[in-house]
Parts: sequence; C-alpha cells; structure tokens
Amino acid sequence: MESNKVWFVTGASKGLGLTLVKQLLEKGYSVAATSRSLNQLEEAVGAHSNFLPLAMDLQNEASVAEAITKTIGHFGSVDVVVNNAGYGLAGSLEELTDAEARQNFDVNVFGSLNVIRSVMPHLRKQGSGHIFNIASIGGFTGSFPGFGIYCATKFAVHGFTESLAAEIKGFGIKATVVSPGYFRTNFLAADSLSTPQNELAAYAEVREIQAAHQNQINGNQPGDPEKAANAMITVAEAENAPVHLFLGQDAYDLAYQKMGAVTKDLESWRSVGTTTGFAKEMA
Repeated sequence: MESNKVWFVTGASKGLGLTLVKQLLEKGYSVAATSRSLNQLEEAVGAHSNFLPLAMDLQNEASVAEAITKTIGHFGSVDVVVNNAGYGLAGSLEELTDAEARQNFDVNVFGSLNVIRSVMPHLRKQGSGHIFNIASIGGFTGSFPGFGIYCATKFAVHGFTESLAAEIKGFGIKATVVSPGYFRTNFLAADSLSTPQNELAAYAEVREIQAAHQNQINGNQPGDPEKAANAMITVAEAENAPVHLFLGQDAYDLAYQKMGAVTKDLESWRSVGTTTGFAKEMA
C-alpha cells in the first residue's frame, strides 16, 4: 500500500480513532489528529515524526478551520478525512431534555459538517480526497430502545454522507459512511456514554438495556478495533471505494434484518401505498 497520504482524524485520543491513528503511523502515513485535550492525545499516541497532534473544538468553526489550515501548512496537503469524534447517548425520547438531544446532534452531526465545510475547498482544489464519516449500525436500524437520539444522529450521518458522495464525485473526491457494530473500545464507558439527567421509572425496559450496555456488553464486544482500522485503510486505498461500509458480522446481520423488514412492509402494504397518485383521465 502507498503510505504517502495525509490523514486527518478527529476524536483520536481514544476508541477507534486512537486505534486508527496508531495503525496509520505504524504503516508510515502522515497523520494529523484532533482531540479536545491536546495532552491526552499526545500521551495516548506518543511522539512520531509524521504525527501532528491538534487541540480542536468541533463545535467552533474557527477552531476547525485552524486545525485544517495547520494540517495543510505542516504536511502540504490533506488526503483522507475521518470524522470519528462523537459520543453515545442513552435514554428514552421522553426522558432526554431538549438540551441533551441537541448537544448530541451538535457533536455527532454538526461537528462533522463543520469539518466537511472547512476541508472541501482544499480537496476540490487538489481534485482528490476521501471523507470517511463514522456512523453506526444504529444509524441504519433504529430498533434499539433507549438509543433513539443517538440513532437519529447516526441516521443523519448516513443521509448527508450519501448526498455528499453524489455532490463531490465530479471533483474526484470520495465519501464513505462507516457503520460499525459492537467493537471493543471504551465507547460504552462512562466518559463516552451519556445518560439522562432525569430518568423516569416508567421506562424499565430502557433501564435494563442501558444497564446491559454498561455492564454486560461493555468489554465483551465481538469486534476487534485493530481489524476495523485495517479495513478502513484498505478501503481508503481501493480504487472503487464503497459509499457504505459495514463493519462486523453483527452489523451485517442487523443490516440484513432491517432490509428484510423494510421489504416486508413494502410488499405487505403495496396495495395501499401505491394508490396515492392522481387518477388518470380517460381519453
């Protein structure tokens, strides 16, 4: 594989982002990586000649633009962008406040859009590039009680990545939405998964699912983040990269279940759903 590409990775101080950055550096790529805490990022990754650690506030457009400018100033270009920063949010739709829901969207959705707006002029100018937006299998199927808002943010990532891929294809730039299943990172740890400030006792099932994620699933996820990172690098080097990249057997199983359920609903209600057009006038 070529290793002369410059990668820009957000949310790189832990989880999949950190694993990806370490693997990229080992393979000889140049990497600019961001985190809210520069010290945490530097400690997690260590010192490398081809590594540029950056403190960046995703919700601040000026901060994002400065990080992109510093990356290009340091390495001369940016080729692969990975919008990885984000966090999980548990809680029923009734429990979560407007502020809690909006904050999840601000980081998981609008943060990535801030990066895209800042980097696109550079990618268009060079006529090449690849943008990876990290979503989730929860952005393809929303049947997870207690994760409605989080799923909604990741559904948004799916939607805007599909549009982005169509918008930038003519400039020679690719876009891929990544939908991981359960990978053994710290995503379900207390510092990455937020819970409602005001829990309602009525939502017993939501509490059970929330507890299962925090206690049973956390640390026992089937996915290996090293292999997920390697898969993304492979896709980045592919001539015909996919718009949709699902990672993990569990993600594949859930995706096929969702497509099957949609197909069933389409066919079951075809006689009703296709009778909504204007009646054709008789000649």
